[in-house]
Amino acid sequence: MVPTDALHERFLQCAGACTDTRSIAAGCMFFALKGPNFNANGFAQEALAKGARFAVVDEPAFATDERCLLVHDVLAALQALARHHRRTFSIPVIGITGSNGKTTTKELIHAVLGTTHSTLATSGNLNNHIGVPLTLLRLSALHRFAIIEMGANKPGDIAELCALAEPTFGLITNIGKAHLEGFGGFEGVLRTKTELYQHIAAHGGTLFVNADDPVLQQYAAGMATHTYGTDATSSTSGRLIPDSSFLAFAFTAHDGREHMVRTKLIGAYNLPNALAAVAIGQHFGVPDDRIAAALSEYEPGNNRSQSIDTGRNQVILDAYNANPTSMAAALENFAALKSNRPKLVVLGDMLELGAHAPTEHQAIIELVERLGLEARFVGPFFSREVRSNACYATADDLRNVFEREKPSGRCILIKGSRGIKLETILPAL
Repeated sequence: MVPTDALHERFLQCAGACTDTRSIAAGCMFFALKGPNFNANGFAQEALAKGARFAVVDEPAFATDERCLLVHDVLAALQALARHHRRTFSIPVIGITGSNGKTTTKELIHAVLGTTHSTLATSGNLNNHIGVPLTLLRLSALHRFAIIEMGANKPGDIAELCALAEPTFGLITNIGKAHLEGFGGFEGVLRTKTELYQHIAAHGGTLFVNADDPVLQQYAAGMATHTYGTDATSSTSGRLIPDSSFLAFAFTAHDGREHMVRTKLIGAYNLPNALAAVAIGQHFGVPDDRIAAALSEYEPGNNRSQSIDTGRNQVILDAYNANPTSMAAALENFAALKSNRPKLVVLGDMLELGAHAPTEHQAIIELVERLGLEARFVGPFFSREVRSNACYATADDLRNVFEREKPSGRCILIKGSRGIKLETILPAL
């Protein structure tokens, strides 16, 4: 069996790590992971044939030559290697978690720190027990910061990821009603997310804390913090600039002057995310003018709060993820948005809510009614609660209707969980 230190010596000879034979990079180290419905040990030779330098396997039958590195368990070996590799760097490692906005916040922080330093950040949402190790293995001597996004869908997940990444700084964007099925309720979400705080405090690190969030303030009490928020007493303070389709805000520079920022982000609910990036930039000495420029120039992607002019309609596409907290915030922001076009919301089911699903979907329906918004609903959960013909079983069904109706001149919010695939209706708009 190959021990971790010997595995690391071989890894340093490689051009990164890979777990999928469909995306083998020449000279990489391939990890033959197992899952409920697959066993990648059988693909080790294919990976080598496609250019992998080594293949890490955990079944002796597949260790056919010296390029096959036999370990007890491939996933455990991947995680141990990532931790070992991370420990060879003394740079700041920023761990980010939260129920909503963590990926956007990560991208904003990356944009800010990247103006002055080479910075590694989680790609996409590779934020679980496999994605975090793969991110850590991308660390190189060029990097001066690492931003590690940490996702969770059950108790203990954040503690596990902290044990791998060993962050020295921590940020929780917020704590809301996400993945309730796995957590058993909001209290489970709260306990799990704050595992990041516990890790940082235990290791003498610093937390970036939203001073406008009393729950986060409570859990960070007595810990080393850099606060941010709309209160002037925060370490980093800012204020919302209203009357704009996109998020606009001002933050206070070190010399007391205000810097104005007009972003390409939709929604005032993104203000804490932007201020978190300002706070981290200021903490690490990024000039305020560069912080402002980075946030102004950042363009959201991957179906997250994207404003799209289709030629017929103005669409706000936010179909990457949804939970009761983010859905309510998006609806309230959309209702307040100034537009001379008639508004329409297209809402998809919120997944992974377990026994809370009926109540939470009904609450969203009632919010839509209170806000006076015209709506179309998609998915089995909404179908059980909506008492009208404005509900559709699948995104394909609604797309077919829109292809016939050809709506135009509308301002449309599209919001739902990734599994509902609401982005597929965009061509019909």
